[in-house]
Amino acid sequence: MNASMSPNLALNEEVARLRAEGRSVVHLGFGESRLPAFAPLVEQLRAGAHRNAYGPVAGAPDALASLAGYFERRGLPTGPHEVLLGPGSKPLLMALNLVLPGDVLLPRPSWNSYEPQARMAGKRVYGVPIPAECGGIPDPDALPETIERARRTGGDPRIVVLTLPDNPTGTLATAALVERVCRIAEAEDLVVVSDEIYRDVMHRPDAPFLSPAEVAPDRTVVTTGLSKSLALGGWRVGGLRVPPGARGRDLRDRLVAVASDLWSTLSGPMQQVAAYAFGDPPEIRQRLAASARLHGAVARAVHAAAVAAGATCRPPTGAFYVYPDFEPRRAALARRGIDGSAALARHLLDERGLAVLAGHHLGDDPGALRFKAATSMLYGDTDEEQEAALAAPDPLALPHVADALVRVAEGFAELGD
Repeated sequence: MNASMSPNLALNEEVARLRAEGRSVVHLGFGESRLPAFAPLVEQLRAGAHRNAYGPVAGAPDALASLAGYFERRGLPTGPHEVLLGPGSKPLLMALNLVLPGDVLLPRPSWNSYEPQARMAGKRVYGVPIPAECGGIPDPDALPETIERARRTGGDPRIVVLTLPDNPTGTLATAALVERVCRIAEAEDLVVVSDEIYRDVMHRPDAPFLSPAEVAPDRTVVTTGLSKSLALGGWRVGGLRVPPGARGRDLRDRLVAVASDLWSTLSGPMQQVAAYAFGDPPEIRQRLAASARLHGAVARAVHAAAVAAGATCRPPTGAFYVYPDFEPRRAALARRGIDGSAALARHLLDERGLAVLAGHHLGDDPGALRFKAATSMLYGDTDEEQEAALAAPDPLALPHVADALVRVAEGFAELGD
């Protein structure tokens, strides 16, 4: 197997090296919610330090009950026997690749670990363009033809992955689009994997959200975690919900078997954190709301800078990303030798000190002039700056946020000169 480091992690390490060398880099290339750990979560971590024994593979009873309640409150009736916990959603997604049969259908572009995980599990991957209005799902007008072509050429597509809201476009698929994809999944007997790790990062708390598990409950697996919504990427707490009934019980048993040989159990202190955080106490709900407001404000500002520089870009409505397309500036960029996403990202880093993740790393056309910008990295370099951004009525007015946004706007504008 040919393997290389995940491109977003590789870029993150390159940025750290450049900064250590004295370079000033505005980091937009890593999907981390750059906020301090919330004090009540730290208290729970301390309280869980005594949980130093191996626990149940699927998760401790209190944490499983809390995770089941989390899904229940979001419209998905769930029992503790229908969920399991893992050290982040990424290993849970990998475990799914190991136990579910068949090849994988992915929206194009999509998060950069979906495809490598599928290939590590010996699966073929088929990319499907996303609709014009959003990302995170394959275009239902193109999905059936892709399935037919894959089968005609010896493929066996049985899994379709959706991301709601989406990484990398920062958008949410409408209910109508989700329903269409689910109907295709039913007709073609596909398992739907709905990655909903950004569900609590909707910019408008009253925005409508339809999970595929509401449309096709018998064939949808849902994943989530605390990395994005509560800025706990380094703590590694992920959760998964299987479909109800015998099919779901069998899938959960197979996932637990894989987990028993890969990670044994979520660490004891994180079980304590999971039991608390997935319980949605008032202070957690307030923290989620404040974080979503901040993510939305800064994402909209970066979106505006991209559009002002001549890019086309879907308006962000969830998560903390924008995905601009500088195709309208192709002629100007070609005069500088920039003819695709790799050259565009390299130019922004080398010439403007802006680190972005090139679109080809996300399954996009290498010749396209698209990249992902993670706007959540702009809240400041210290805990004090980040907390100030979170608390500010207008975070864009804070000098450290405003200065970073000026750097971004100037770097984007230079692409059209």
